[in-house]
Amino acid sequence: MDRNFQFIGQSGAFLDAVERASRAAPLRRPVLVVGERGTGKELIAERLHRLSPRWGEPLVTLNCAALPETLIEAELFGHEAGAFTGATRARAGRFEEADRGTLFLDELATLSMGAQERLLRAIEYGEVTRLGASRPLRVDVRVVGATNEDLPALAEQGRFRADLLDRLCFEVITLPPLRAREGDVAVLVDHFGRRMASELGWPDWPGFAAGVMRELEDYPWPGNVRELRNVVERAVYRWDDGAGPIGQVTFDPFDSPWKPAGGALAGAENERDTAGRTDTPHEDAIRSAAATDAATGHGGVTDLRAAVDAHEKAILAEHLIRHRHNQRQTARALGLSYDQLRHCLKKHGLNGTARLERA
Repeated sequence: MDRNFQFIGQSGAFLDAVERASRAAPLRRPVLVVGERGTGKELIAERLHRLSPRWGEPLVTLNCAALPETLIEAELFGHEAGAFTGATRARAGRFEEADRGTLFLDELATLSMGAQERLLRAIEYGEVTRLGASRPLRVDVRVVGATNEDLPALAEQGRFRADLLDRLCFEVITLPPLRAREGDVAVLVDHFGRRMASELGWPDWPGFAAGVMRELEDYPWPGNVRELRNVVERAVYRWDDGAGPIGQVTFDPFDSPWKPAGGALAGAENERDTAGRTDTPHEDAIRSAAATDAATGHGGVTDLRAAVDAHEKAILAEHLIRHRHNQRQTARALGLSYDQLRHCLKKHGLNGTARLERA
């Protein structure tokens, strides 16, 4: 587990989940931790272990989605030499490794039905049998499972064993997504920002500009705390002026004017079929001008300066939207200096649409 992560937050929904984990920790019962990616399921599992009487014993982790179905049972329960092709020597499974400690099973919903059946027996009776062995082994393991799936719905569909779900759900801790943790974004931004600034050797922490903080707080954070950490640390390390507030943030690191448009096959298909294409704003402006000329009986543009201005304004508006109204990124994408872009925005009355000013 990543020991760099800590419980940072002050919202009621988040603190309630942490408190529930603290209350369940001393018990020997299984616990299910449910939440979206990046919400801190591994941290809850570690808290359950560290606050339990088992804190001095092993905490063993297995990502159930990381192994093929043919190997997951051998990984969980171990195997004897010759149990299958390639098993040249006996090997203890994760249950044996976690004896007297805690076994954390991440991505629990990806287990095969066969593995679920053997997992149920291990939890119910405290016994595991290595593949190729005839005798079971006694183990004392506290199981903590984690998933981002709706296990009751999977059980109704026959994709997850209902009896295993009944055994695992003594306590279910559901972690709130970051967008539901009121006030926590600012706290987390400050925490991760300060830590990154210290790593870079900055003498002081300048913080983020007010406009950037609004961007960070308004963003929906589909990747939750893990995504926020990446965004904040990337913004700090890319900022050249450690003395001034950070005035630029990039939510999508893949966003680029030169970003591939879906590969060669997609490009070829787009060339063959453009009937359903959505026009960009400046293409709409050109088409609108052509339609106006046709309606008035003119064979071409009658006011070149007005047409050029309209085209330029449409291009600026399109790039502002594409770059989330970040003027620095927009200027870079258009090959303009910051001052040149500001002049163009003022000329076309687009200043009000740009939320990020130069720090």
